[in-house]
Parts: sequence; structure tokens; C-alpha cells
Amino acid sequence: MSIRTRRAHRHASTHAVGFGVAGFFGFLALLTLALFMSLGGVVSNWLQDLPDYTSAKAYLVSEPTTVYASDGSVIAEYYIQNRRSVDSSEISDYALKAIVDTEDVRFYQHHGVDPQGILRAVAVQLGGGSEGASTITQQLVRNTVLSDEQFDMTLKRKVREAYIAIQMEKMFTKKQILNMYLNTIYFGHSAYGIEAASITYFNKHAKDLTLAEAATLCGLPQSPSVYDPFQNPTAAKKRRNIVLERMYAAGDITRKQCDAAKKEELVTNEGTMEDSEGKYPYFTDYVKTLLLKDFDQDTVMQGGLKVYTTIDPTVQAAAQDSVRKNLDSIGNDQLQAALVAIDPSTGYIKAMIGGRDYESNKFNLATQAERQPGSSFKTYTLCAALNAGMNPQIYINCNSPLQASPTWRVNNFGHTSYGTITLAKAFALSSNTGFVQVIQAVGADKVSQMATDMGVDVDIPAYDSITLGTIGIPVIQMAEGYSTIASGGYHRDAVAITKIEDRNGNVVYKHKDKPKQVFSTAVADAAIDVMKGVTQAGGTASVISQTLKVDQPVAGKTGTTENARDLWYCGITPQLSVAVWCGYTTEGTVMVHGASGHPYNTTVPIYVDFINSALSGVARAEFPKADGTATYKSNSSWKFTATKYVSEKTDQYRSYTNEQTNTNSNGYTDTTTTTNSPQNYGTNPTDTTTTTTTQETGAGAGAEGTGGTDAAAGGEAGDGTR
Repeated sequence: MSIRTRRAHRHASTHAVGFGVAGFFGFLALLTLALFMSLGGVVSNWLQDLPDYTSAKAYLVSEPTTVYASDGSVIAEYYIQNRRSVDSSEISDYALKAIVDTEDVRFYQHHGVDPQGILRAVAVQLGGGSEGASTITQQLVRNTVLSDEQFDMTLKRKVREAYIAIQMEKMFTKKQILNMYLNTIYFGHSAYGIEAASITYFNKHAKDLTLAEAATLCGLPQSPSVYDPFQNPTAAKKRRNIVLERMYAAGDITRKQCDAAKKEELVTNEGTMEDSEGKYPYFTDYVKTLLLKDFDQDTVMQGGLKVYTTIDPTVQAAAQDSVRKNLDSIGNDQLQAALVAIDPSTGYIKAMIGGRDYESNKFNLATQAERQPGSSFKTYTLCAALNAGMNPQIYINCNSPLQASPTWRVNNFGHTSYGTITLAKAFALSSNTGFVQVIQAVGADKVSQMATDMGVDVDIPAYDSITLGTIGIPVIQMAEGYSTIASGGYHRDAVAITKIEDRNGNVVYKHKDKPKQVFSTAVADAAIDVMKGVTQAGGTASVISQTLKVDQPVAGKTGTTENARDLWYCGITPQLSVAVWCGYTTEGTVMVHGASGHPYNTTVPIYVDFINSALSGVARAEFPKADGTATYKSNSSWKFTATKYVSEKTDQYRSYTNEQTNTNSNGYTDTTTTTNSPQNYGTNPTDTTTTTTTQETGAGAGAEGTGGTDAAAGGEAGDGTR
């Protein structure tokens, strides 16, 4: 091969290498450019739909949930209990320096993202160590603006985080960023922010922290549970000393200060912070329980929700004043009261009183307690009877006692015999013997179902004794049940919340009215007419006709349980369905001015004063009216334990004899014979009752009202006119 040829080959070879290297780097350059252009599009897409990071509020990790009344006023805020924001001037200088030296030593040199910090973290991790690369600004962004993405371990989240951190450094000063960070970072034991942490662990304000205390707290954010001063003091002390060494290395403390602080024992002093209870604590507690059924604890307590409620401050004030005034006038410090008022046309809860004093008793007696409603439950029996076709003018023998079953004897209040009276009159007088016969005629299962359909959520067994109110029911459910009557037969759930917005103003819930017809408006009309008798002369709440000042139609029912343990009045107007209860937290006979209490001197006055105030100046309204009237079955189709009829044609009474025997406490037997003679036929038949007493020759008879699976304890759970 010639020299020229060899040179040509060498030239070709060297150029081939040259072109190959150039081509390789050219390819890399083109690839990098292409990737950059492509990545630029991806990054641009990643930065779409960023949360609002321009407002300082966006950086609050624990934004309170705000609760509003119906008029838009703020009535409560739910938030993490152990949290309070402070200005940087209220934070120890030691803490300000310790957190920077520990979490982000180049905080004052970078602009939100620290490339040197990233390289340093990589080097430490390659060497088997552990060190984070996120700056304080990035951590603040992650824990606040991007809190929903903080556990998303993707490049997309890191890019979004870095971008917002850089933008944040343009909007806020380093001092502001550090202040926000110290107010939002979690220190363990539900302590959010340096102030809460200072009080939690040392029972002092953040401005009063010593060097050693500040170093202890600033070592916690990395792992609050691992370095918990309460649970792991040895680990906490070791971590504290690392922080102190970093402060010395950064030049923020001297060697002498560092060594002295390291020698100090770790002494904690646990403290607590107060929680906000809001204006109407029983109601706002109830609202919180409703929220927690649909949202997790974190969302409710720090999600920044806006909760719009039904409570009416004017109506609530009337309820509070009425309860306070009447309980004070009774002078019994142990006596409690609960009240719930509902708008029948919407189901909205307008007022709620859960007890006499929230500070002394946080148990909500309006929503959590299940107390026997006594004769106020007879309203459900009444509605079931009317809906089944029983005429309210049907006559029933309401003498006392009544042998309702072989093992169950029933008495009226005060053992009063009312004779044969109409169903409507039996309701007004609250005759136990009459209404036990009604439930037996209609069917306990129908009464139980009626109560459920009208709004009673507790389980009501199909026993005859339920008509006497033997099953405990919360006050709110009684108000809800009665509102079904006031609305013309349409049931609506009791509503406390009308709308919920998230922290960005998006509506996440809005109440929709969904009434369900339980019975016709004609039946509701008939029930209201009967219930009005309770508030008029001869009724168990006749005092209402004398003390009610507002021009509104009113109807209701009293309720008293055995030994006056629970006193009730449930009343309705076209605007409000109200249930009022009085009693003791621990059941016992209610005493009023030295004697057993009664609705007429407890719950009825509370109701009247409340309605007089709440509806003062409100134009008269009327209950919904039906186009026609209710249809009733023939009276003779109903069979009662102590009442018989001649024929369906006349529905007249025929003579009968009902004999009841009772052994009194002195060992004597009272035999009561009630005779109805033909001459008593007419619109107002009466019974002639005679009682003879003979000495018991055998063993004493069983206690009144006991025995049988459906017996009402004590045989007496009703009201009387005296």
C-alpha cells in the first residue's frame, strides 16, 4: 500500500472517529433539546390548576371550619384544639435560629429551592446517611397549599412544590415565611405551631423558651413521635443536642452556650389550651356530630369548611331566656330542661337547648338523652287511630282501673274515673285507660309504625304499653314527630345544616326539601282539632289558653312519667313544632316548690314564654287545611276492652257492667263496679260508679301496673288536671 493510500486510510479513520464523536454529542444535544422541549410541555401541563397560593390564608395548615347561623352570623369555629398563631416578635430568638439551622441552614441564601441542598442531600444518602433536600419554603408549601398532594411521591408534585416555593419567595419576606412555617408545622401531641408546642411541652409561651427548650422543640418536626419528650425523653435529649451542635456550627451560639445547654436535664411541664365552644354550644356540638358522619376528623377540624345552619338567633334567644327564667323561678338547681323548636314547613331546627348549663353538663339532653315521653306519646296513637278510620267522637269507657290484660292493670292519673267519654275528650284529659283500649283496637304495630313514619328513630316495640310513653325518645325526635302534624301530614327530617362549602368556596352539600306524606291533611286537621282540647278549659294544659299572648292557633300534649321523673309538653303552631322536657340528669321525682312537679308548672310555662317571645309580632297563620274531611269507619267496628255497642246503625251504647278489683296497701280489696244504663244514651253518656271495700282474706295482691310483657312500670304514666 502506498504512502498516499495509507495516509488516505488514516485520514478517513481519524475523520470517522471525529465525525463519530461529533455525531454522538450532536445527538445528545438534539436529544436534550427535544427532551427539554417535550418536558417543557409536560411541566407546563403540570402547573395547570394550581391551588391559590397568592393569599397568606392558603398557608394555614389548619384552617378552622366556620359555622354560621341562619342570619349569616358566625356562631362557632371548629379547629385543632392545641393551636394558636403568634407573630415572630412573640417567638424566642433561639427558636427562630434553631429551626433554620436544623431544617434549612441556607434559608436566607436561596430563593425557595436550594440546588446545593439537593446535591448535599444526595451525597449524604449515597454515603448511607439521611438528609432531606426540601427547604423551609417547600415544606410550608407542601403542608399547606399542596396538603392534598403531600403524600404523592411523584416528580409532578415536586415540580409543583418547587414552582410555588419560588413564587412564594417573590411574594413574602423571609421573616414572613419563617413565621408562617413556625405557626403551621406539627410538633406532636396535637400541637400545631410553636406557641401550642411551647404550652404543650413546657407550659410557657414561645417567647419565653430557653435555648435548651427551643432546641428540643425545633428537633421535633422531623419525627414528632420518635423524639416525643413525654414518651421518649432519651431520644428527645439526643436530638436536642444535635440541634444545639448545628446552631453552634452555624455561628448562632457559642461553644460555651452549646455545652451548657447540652448538660441541662430535659424537664417537661405539660400544659393545655382552651377550646372555643361557640355561642350555642349544644347546637354546635350537635352540628359537629353530623359533620363527622360525612367527613373525617381532619376535614372537620382543620379543613376550612363553611357550614351554614338553620339556627335562628332570635328564636334561640327566646328559648334560652324562657328556660333560664322558668328554671330560676322554680329554684331547684338540679332541675334540667331541654327544648327543640322546628319549622314544620322546612324541618329546620330554629332553636335548641340541651341543658341548663353547658359548662357543668356537656351531655346534650335534647339529642343524646332518651327519656320516657309519658302521655305525650299518645299523640302517635291518636294519629294511628284517626288514620285507621277511628272517629275522634267515638265513645270509650275511661274509668280507672282497667284490666287491660290478665296480667296488666292500668290506672288513670290520680285513679280518676272519667266515665264514658269521646276519644277527643280522653286525649284532652290524658286518660290512660282510654288510650290503652285505643291501641289495642288499632294494633300496637300500627302505632309503632306511625311513630317511626312521623320521625321517631328509636326502636319502638309493638307493645300496648308504648301508648303510655314507656320507651325513651330524644327531645329532638318528639319535636320532629309533632311537626309532621303541623305540616299537614308531611314528614321532614329535622334539619340542622342547609349548605356546606369547602375552603375554596365550592358547594359540597346543599339540603334539598324531600317531604314524605305520612297521612292526609284531613287526618292532620282532625288530630290538630283534638290536640287543641289539651290547651283549652278542662285539658291538661288549659293554662295555655289563659297565658298565651300571641294570636296563633296552638295545639299540643302534656306528658308525665311515673313518679314525675320526666315532665313534657309538646306543642305546635303553624310556625313552630316545639318539644320541651324537664327532669334530672339522674332520674328522680321532680320537685317544684316542695311538691311533685307537673307539666303545668314546668314545661308548659317554658313553652308559653318561648312562643310569646319567639312569635311576638308575627302575623297570625293557620295550619294547612284539607279540601275535604277525614273518612271514618263505623263506630261499631271498633272493639274496646271495656266498651260495647248496640249496632252499626245507631252506634248507641247498650248497658254493660265492668268490674275491677284492686288490693290496697292496707290489705283491703276495692271492688269498683261501673254500670252504664240505657237512660244514659245520648251525646254525652255518663257512667255511675260505686266502690265497695272488703278485707283481703288471702295473700296480698300484686303491685299495680306490674306483670305482663307489655306492662307499664307502675301502671301510671299519664297526666291529670290536678
